[in-house]
Amino acid sequence: MSVIIVMRFQADPTALEQFANANAELMEGISSAGQAAGAIRHSFAAGEGEVIVIDEWPDEVTFQKFFESQPDIPKVMQAAGVQSAPEISSYRKIDAPGEF
Repeated sequence: MSVIIVMRFQADPTALEQFANANAELMEGISSAGQAAGAIRHSFAAGEGEVIVIDEWPDEVTFQKFFESQPDIPKVMQAAGVQSAPEISSYRKIDAPGEF
């Protein structure tokens, strides 16, 4: 059963979007590396002064190995103004009727 990983950063969403759009190749490279490592889904969302990353991975260990070894993620975090480590939560995915 896969897990949903939610990472919460205190960051500037506009700065992240601008950096991501100006560095599409870097962002696509991180995504491709994540998929090769086992990532199933990946998306960003923003709130007031915060960014969250919502991923689905086969298990928490696989995500953690990728996150800790990926050299380009710190560049993205720095561009978004992240000042501290993200809050990372892991949730067991529930398969239920009506899901889409």
